[in-house]
Amino acid sequence: MKKTYHEDWRVIIEINPRATHIPISALGFEGLDGTLAGDPFEIEIAPRRLGDLGFVSMSDSLVSNDIDGDYRRNCEEMLAEILRNRHIKSGRVTCTETHVCSHCDSVWEVLTAEEAADNSINQDGNSVEGEPVCCYAAIAEFRTERGVPQLES
Repeated sequence: MKKTYHEDWRVIIEINPRATHIPISALGFEGLDGTLAGDPFEIEIAPRRLGDLGFVSMSDSLVSNDIDGDYRRNCEEMLAEILRNRHIKSGRVTCTETHVCSHCDSVWEVLTAEEAADNSINQDGNSVEGEPVCCYAAIAEFRTERGVPQLES
């Protein structure tokens, strides 16, 4: 049915400088110059690829059996360390989620309740909310799992 991919893992932190003008280096980030005004702002931090071992680079799948879990754990560890800084107001771990059909690899879309009730746009009178709209194989699998009569040929 639906496959979910997680990409672009990152840590987003909100910095709330407690002083009017502080050097960026006071936040503990190396290689950043300048000073900060007192207004809060956000920074996104991307973790290093799992397969980037410094001295050699390889596919993430060669170094991890749980790529999503390892990226999440790495980001959570980064966030925990960053939140120790007194200028950091809050933070969160996020990623981009993509849902696709396991049959046709199209973007996963389903009928809304309004669409399912509109006989002019649904497949037949048995279409229900949550039914996929991408391909007949997905519709057939969805209907079989829920005991909904199949589409007529």
